[in-house]
Amino acid sequence: MSAAIRVEPWQHLGHAVHAVTATPEHPQGPALLLVHGFGASTDHWRHNLPVLAGRHEVHAIDLLGFGRSAKPAGLGYGGALWRDQLAAYVAERIGRPTVLMGNSLGGFASLAAGAALGHQAAGVVLLNAAGPFSDEQAPPQGWGAIARQTIGAALLRSPVLQRLLFENLRRPATIRRTLNQVYVDRTNVDEELVEAIRRPSLDPGAFGVFRTVFDIPRGQPLDELFAQLTCPLLLLWGICDPWINAAGRRAAFQRHAPAATTEVVLEAGHCPHDEVPEQVNAALLAWLAGLSGARAEAEPPAAAPVPAVASDRTAA
Repeated sequence: MSAAIRVEPWQHLGHAVHAVTATPEHPQGPALLLVHGFGASTDHWRHNLPVLAGRHEVHAIDLLGFGRSAKPAGLGYGGALWRDQLAAYVAERIGRPTVLMGNSLGGFASLAAGAALGHQAAGVVLLNAAGPFSDEQAPPQGWGAIARQTIGAALLRSPVLQRLLFENLRRPATIRRTLNQVYVDRTNVDEELVEAIRRPSLDPGAFGVFRTVFDIPRGQPLDELFAQLTCPLLLLWGICDPWINAAGRRAAFQRHAPAATTEVVLEAGHCPHDEVPEQVNAALLAWLAGLSGARAEAEPPAAAPVPAVASDRTAA
């Protein structure tokens, strides 16, 4: 039976941050910090947090600008803000080595924070992570490409068009239609999920945060972050994800990720943790058991060895 989930508010840079946590009576291994994707919140871990908390101390956090966290105007939204928010949470609230697990935008933030935390990061888990590689940041070639990009960016910076787009995107029918595009199995695209995404968009500061999206810097390239990472890495792929072309993008991750990276490939879309939670939970718990086993073998006197997840890049 999992531990009770508690709401434990926190602050970063003087702004309110929504966080939840659950800890079993006898927690195993490292703590876990779950980080949602763009437009989502701690609610998106509804099928994961209770199961994972049966063994581990688990935390989930709403990034500033999202969910139930503050959405102040004038804040520099982007990878650096969210990296620092996660790193500060680990240092101030958890206080021990932590595995950071993120989906989409939350994956990029988790990787950046994991690289910044050094030995305080016990591992990083990426579920269809967003973010560019260095070779994807080259400027468009040719006048036609430059003109299309410039004109498109100018249109999207129009306050009127931004407001129209925002109002459309937060309609329940649009939210459901968007989710149906990125979930292969739509069983969990339910009213609870639609409302969890719609509700934060009603906050007074939500439109202001949305407008900053068009000016958010792209952030540090993924290959640079991989080079800085010193902890184990698990890639959990929803391989049918149409948003990031997961099947093609996986090859770029394989070129740049550390040699000891473990991969698990699932028949799912952009949010495998919510679409096929049983498979994600099982894969994650097995990988975490391997981390604990490897650490136990390295600490004298050695306890009975625990089989570890294969450390080479393999697809389950």
